[in-house]
Amino acid sequence: MRKDFEVRSGRRVGVVAHRDGDIDLIVSKPDDPDAIAAQVPLSVDEASVLANLLGAPQLVAKLNDDHRDLPGITTRQLVLLAESPYAGRTLGETGMRTRTKTSIVAVMRAGQLHPSPGPDFTFTEGDLLVVVGTPEGLDAAAKILTHG
Repeated sequence: MRKDFEVRSGRRVGVVAHRDGDIDLIVSKPDDPDAIAAQVPLSVDEASVLANLLGAPQLVAKLNDDHRDLPGITTRQLVLLAESPYAGRTLGETGMRTRTKTSIVAVMRAGQLHPSPGPDFTFTEGDLLVVVGTPEGLDAAAKILTHG
């Protein structure tokens, strides 16, 4: 199944989902929207990462806009890597709010938004966490997610 859309340049960008589960990212030729100029095979994990990369910026931009009038408050995206001591563990186990005074306001996973995760939310490798707090708190949150 092919799903695509036209971008400003007139080209079409999309994905092809094959019956066997394979996924291809596609870009049409400039002069023929039905002809493929580039095709990149993606694993399920790679497709999830791409979905997170594409979806999170809009959420972060909206949150930054919402916090514009609150000096010292900012929003940052933090990726939970496989090496993180919190991959497979819950938000509550991080002690994030108590330790850093930051809040994880959303998690993007496989293109799906999980808003306001509770303390029982279990993190998975590749999750994109949207965190709100002071710059110092966000730096501390990144260290916790990386090193514990």
